[in-house]
Amino acid sequence: METLYDQYYQRLELTPMVFFREQHQTINWNVRILGILGQRGVGKSTLILQHIKLQGNRDESLYVVADDIYFSAHTLLDTAKMFFARGGKYLYIDEIHKYQNWSREIKNIYDSLPLLNIVYSGSSLLDLKDGGADLSRRVIEYHLPVWSFREYLNLRNGWSLRTSSLEEILQGKVDFPYGPERPLKYFEEYMKKGCYPFSGEPEFETRLRQVINTTVELDIPKYARMTIAATQKLKKFMYYISRSVPVKINFSDMARDLELDRDDLPKYLEYLEKAELVSTLRMKANGDAILRKMDKLYLHNPNLSYVIAGELPNTGNSRETIFLCWTKQKYDPVESPISDFEIDGKTFEVGGRKKGKKQILTADQGYIVKDDTEYAYDNQIPLWMFGFLY
Repeated sequence: METLYDQYYQRLELTPMVFFREQHQTINWNVRILGILGQRGVGKSTLILQHIKLQGNRDESLYVVADDIYFSAHTLLDTAKMFFARGGKYLYIDEIHKYQNWSREIKNIYDSLPLLNIVYSGSSLLDLKDGGADLSRRVIEYHLPVWSFREYLNLRNGWSLRTSSLEEILQGKVDFPYGPERPLKYFEEYMKKGCYPFSGEPEFETRLRQVINTTVELDIPKYARMTIAATQKLKKFMYYISRSVPVKINFSDMARDLELDRDDLPKYLEYLEKAELVSTLRMKANGDAILRKMDKLYLHNPNLSYVIAGELPNTGNSRETIFLCWTKQKYDPVESPISDFEIDGKTFEVGGRKKGKKQILTADQGYIVKDDTEYAYDNQIPLWMFGFLY
């Protein structure tokens, strides 16, 4: 137990307090059991440790990582009981998905220690339905997305730019300082490495590649009980997506191009989407969004494209990828029957500076989203502005 405390205090001392993600303010930290989910590398661990430092209750808290060697000889339940007996009130468990039968153990802690608050973090690969109905009725879940363009600017430059609603963005009302500062310079940087908080580190590509490999080679196989050979097929699938224009989902054609079993592809896609390595765009339809037919396939964000493709990714793919990545955090984008995307009845055609209005001529509310312009004009909106939605 002393080893856990030593590691916890060391991590706490090394946690930076210069920049805080605004999601910290929207989380209800007072609930008895709280789950913080998100893709690997988006900053879940830092968010939790920052919260502990902000609260000022270091000695009543304990932060542990679920795959620590300590847990090869001790259970989470026994650890929680010992911690509570020493006056502990707040138990934070990171990387919960690495602990076998985690949901059952968390439920036991919840039921047997009613005065102990529990916060755990894990990959979005973890679906609480798979964790058990009992736990899903008890836990409050929050999702931590990749960093927005606005957050990247604030972190990089020490700014405090505010978010903008979709309506404000469509009017060109975005809190960018302009003057000597130009948004396109930063936007180009962001598209290559700005989606993750370690963007400023010299070995960014190496670290992001590690995130991808760990997810594909360890997290997904453990979750889906896959073989090593199957993980190589997952990588092949992701490389195929990164090199393509936005991929129309046709499993028969994809299976032929990839030389994979057609019946395996829907499962691979499900795993990659749950792990937030890919995103799907569904067709517009009435009824439950989950039942909509998947139509297009993208990598989750353009940073992944630069690392996986090993060269400049397809420009059109990157544009649509980041537009989908940002807008789906606040809205429910679907495929437009006449253009690229539709959000709440508004049609969006995404392209470059020379993109015309042909695709949106029949739209009641149509907009051209351009990736190489600085200012909004009429119904032409710079792509970078949508990075201020959150």
